[in-house]
Amino acid sequence: MLLKVLFGLAAFIWSHGVIAAEANNTIMVKEAASVSEDSLLTLQQALQRVLQHNPELAVATREIAAQEGTKLQAGVLKNPELSVGADSFHSSNPNIEKFTTFRLSQLIELGGKRSARVNVATLGQEQASQAYAAKRLEMIARTANAFIDVLENQKQVSVVADTLRLTQQAMETVKKRVEAGKSPPIEATRAKVAVSAGNIELEQAKRNLAAVRTKLALLWGETHPRFDRAAGELESFVEIPDFELLIQQLEKNPVMLQSDKHIAQSEAKVELERANKIPDVTIGAGVQRYLGMDETTAVLDLSIPIPLFNRNQGNELEALQRLNQARDERLSVALQLRSEFVRNYENLLAARNEIEVLREEVLPGAKNAFEITNRGYQLGKFSFLEMLDAQRTFFQNRTLYVRALANYQRLINAIEQLVATPFADLANNTMNKNDATHTQGVSVP
Repeated sequence: MLLKVLFGLAAFIWSHGVIAAEANNTIMVKEAASVSEDSLLTLQQALQRVLQHNPELAVATREIAAQEGTKLQAGVLKNPELSVGADSFHSSNPNIEKFTTFRLSQLIELGGKRSARVNVATLGQEQASQAYAAKRLEMIARTANAFIDVLENQKQVSVVADTLRLTQQAMETVKKRVEAGKSPPIEATRAKVAVSAGNIELEQAKRNLAAVRTKLALLWGETHPRFDRAAGELESFVEIPDFELLIQQLEKNPVMLQSDKHIAQSEAKVELERANKIPDVTIGAGVQRYLGMDETTAVLDLSIPIPLFNRNQGNELEALQRLNQARDERLSVALQLRSEFVRNYENLLAARNEIEVLREEVLPGAKNAFEITNRGYQLGKFSFLEMLDAQRTFFQNRTLYVRALANYQRLINAIEQLVATPFADLANNTMNKNDATHTQGVSVP
């Protein structure tokens, strides 16, 4: 059972500043007590390693730190300017007075420019935080899917090994029948070919398992897996929430929240450009020293640009268009998420039905057919090819069942990533609301 481990990881994620929606998989894990802990890897352990060591998450973290610097810089005041000037210093005319001026000037921003810059930077940092949350949610889903790949291939190796064992047993039966003269020698050759093909399939299945194990370990930076097996079961099922309930949860997806922050930041940039239209004032004060008269006077000046040509109209127009672009991007993201959700939801329902048909009808029928033909072959009622065909059909359907289970788990991961909420949490919230509604309807004497 693979779909609930993320609930145990919720506290770990919250402690690292991650939204609760990142606990997006309800994969339940059953650990085998008979195997040493060093050789087993649970989904919770895999997720912890990824969240701590994945380089993609480190990149997203650096972006948040960089935005903190942008926010800090946006709030600082302009530096004052010190100027020193000397007039008529080299003049030989005694009627021209020589003097030196020391002036300190300060630019004073008007129109709320500084607060507008801080607001833009703050929203930029919040947008980076949502991008970080989306990346963490993506990495959790990728890790869960890679973990499912390992479980699927472990099961496929088991199925192929069982099939090879049955084929070897059938070969021994064929040898006995050939030696007893009940079957032609060609059947012994066919049996050997079947065993050889089974060995090739087993070797390929083991190689596939090694590849997906490495793929999982690479998510936390290990080129060589340090675990022997993944601990869990594919054959675990959850109650699928109602379509309308899930579609409402799409607004909680970090990608949607990131788009909302992008719109808010674009609106703040429009306000900033409008504030930049207001001219700033520069005030200066200082002293002027007359060298010939040995006197000192105070000087005071004020300057302000005249917005005759440049009224920041181009930057304001660009900011307005960027705002419209951000709104269009949000509509595009919402449509994309909804389309992806509808596709995955329908596929999930189809996968559940496929599993039920395989489990309730196909597998029992294929197993029964194989047992009957195997027993019948030993009694001489069926040919070797008929027995081999029944065995192959049983093996193929077992393989299809494992694939269907893995596909079911991946679809749950995909939908939980889209709605940013585990199915179990949605079910609990619905039950709590129903209980509250029922309680409100009860009259207390």
